[in-house]
Amino acid sequence: MTSSLTPLQSPDSVLGQSQPFTGATAQTPYLDAVDTKLHRKLCRSLEEAIERSGLKDGMTISFHHAFREGDKVVNRVVDTLARLGFKNLTLASSSLLGCHDPLVDHVKSGVITEIYTSGMRGKLAEAISNGLMARPVQVHSHGGRVHLLQTGELQIDVAFLAVACCDEFGNANGTHGRLNCGSLGYAKVDAQFARQVVVLTEEVVDFPNHPASISQDRVDWIVKLDEVGDPSKISAGAARVTNNARELLIARNATDVIEHSGYFVDGFSMQTGSGAAATAATRFLEERMTRRGIKASFALGGVTGGIADLHKKGLIKTVVDVQSFDQDAAESLRTSSGHLEISANEYANPTSKAAYVDRVNIVILSALEIDLDFNVNVITGSDGVMRGASGGHCDVAAAADLTIIVAPLVRSRIPTIVRRVTTRLTPGESVDVVVTDQGIAVNRNRPEVEQRLREARLPVMTIEELHQRAVTLTGEPEPLEFTDRIVGVVRYRDGSVIDVVRQVKG
Repeated sequence: MTSSLTPLQSPDSVLGQSQPFTGATAQTPYLDAVDTKLHRKLCRSLEEAIERSGLKDGMTISFHHAFREGDKVVNRVVDTLARLGFKNLTLASSSLLGCHDPLVDHVKSGVITEIYTSGMRGKLAEAISNGLMARPVQVHSHGGRVHLLQTGELQIDVAFLAVACCDEFGNANGTHGRLNCGSLGYAKVDAQFARQVVVLTEEVVDFPNHPASISQDRVDWIVKLDEVGDPSKISAGAARVTNNARELLIARNATDVIEHSGYFVDGFSMQTGSGAAATAATRFLEERMTRRGIKASFALGGVTGGIADLHKKGLIKTVVDVQSFDQDAAESLRTSSGHLEISANEYANPTSKAAYVDRVNIVILSALEIDLDFNVNVITGSDGVMRGASGGHCDVAAAADLTIIVAPLVRSRIPTIVRRVTTRLTPGESVDVVVTDQGIAVNRNRPEVEQRLREARLPVMTIEELHQRAVTLTGEPEPLEFTDRIVGVVRYRDGSVIDVVRQVKG
């Protein structure tokens, strides 16, 4: 029998760097025993999972915020890392809220030295605004976060992901078990990009756990904890339901704008944001949709119980959920085949192969400030302190056919319509209509929308007229004073720098 090798070939040249066979389980030794084969991912403690993950000083850790103000994982993990002596870590949480105030001490001690997040509130935000960190915080949008991961600027070494339940192989979700937090849209992205993934859960259930928002092939380690979150606090803060008369008036005005905008037709699509007035507008849409026989093809975004209710009543065909803003929305995701869970990449990444925001007709978004060029600030308050979040604001504003910004004309004796926003997050070119409790302004780039609203006898005025009315009520506010030191870098959804936050003087 002749060899198939040519005279110029040798076994070494053909095989190259390939390793010779040394046994069926040489590379998978855990298969040699049933216990290690089935339970190899289960860790006895958080400390064991950290050790097995290979985390070292200077690396990047990540978290998601599906539990919002009810989150109990970020503080516990960082407390543990501090006790174990870790230093110089980058914290990359999809968002940080008031419940994360204890992180201030870990920044002071050098456990955390850099932060990437869509936003922050509470004592942590206040301390950073006053110069707590040597390195500025990188503030990104939800879609922009995925972009930073794709480009490699942000590299997650270990993701610590809280879930409602998972099985011993790591198939996990947020919709089953006792802690129904809903969509894990931000966690899905971390599970995809992180070098190591640690799933934290209160319930380890029978295999296979289905549906699997995070699949077993993405999970390295599993830790069963006594507490990972409190779903009852998901709707606290920015995602609250309002009965405030002024916010309800703004919501009614926004609904009037939608009805007469030219986009309120059968099969339209929408996103209503997490702010109180934006959320309340959902309540008023039901009557208008029913009266005119209009149904929405889909609703997108952070999903509220109001959206879930319209879906249940057949007024919204499909709900597309990257984050559930309350337990009603989470329950709808669990029970309805027309309520879909998506990742942040599918939701809003400008460099994904297709983002759902690109198909949105109408979006209602909140604001802390709007200026005469329709630029929007959702990051810093009237005192210059960071107290908000980029979220998906600039993502959906850029893509939607009609972007409506809702805000009171005056907030705490401070104008909301200003000459120039303190911090620009969403550029004015992406904003079409501003709705307040005392009037509506339309961007000069949308004359056809303005004409429709005036024909409907809505209280339309110029943005300059709204600003003058606000100043008449409050007086011209004293300009804020900042130092030259940059404490925050505001990243637009494509990764570019759209603005910076400077340290508050005083």
